[in-house]
Amino acid sequence: MLDYLNYLCDAYFIIKVKRTDIKGKRILEIGEKYYLEDTGLRHALTGYKQNDISQLLENIVLLHLLINDYEVTVGKLDDKEIDFICDKLDDRIYIQVTLSLASEEVKKREYGNLVAIKDNYKKIVITADEYKADSIEGIETINIRDFLLNFS
Repeated sequence: MLDYLNYLCDAYFIIKVKRTDIKGKRILEIGEKYYLEDTGLRHALTGYKQNDISQLLENIVLLHLLINDYEVTVGKLDDKEIDFICDKLDDRIYIQVTLSLASEEVKKREYGNLVAIKDNYKKIVITADEYKADSIEGIETINIRDFLLNFS
């Protein structure tokens, strides 16, 4: 199975993103996540599925970060997952991606994961929601369109 995944990475079909232990400040040997290099190929092979929009949104954010020269890993903090830890030069940004913040459960999870990180780096929640959300405990909320147009 690992050979197959490595072949897909070598063929630029998928991207392997390593996992970082935020507390231990180290790259973990296992638990990496895989994303598509081209979401259009996915649609060509499997067709469009409305239920996969959240995963596609996360994939699009990753591709945008990589295009803008960020070194990206997936974060692990105890039992919580941080979608992306983005490093560029001496700066770090933590990012959570969600389709919508309409439910309190989702808000608690997305913001809660970032609040649990006890450092002073920038923290962002990216969503497809159109309304402007207030900053929660210093965590910025950005619409996906604004992120893609203005974040570099």
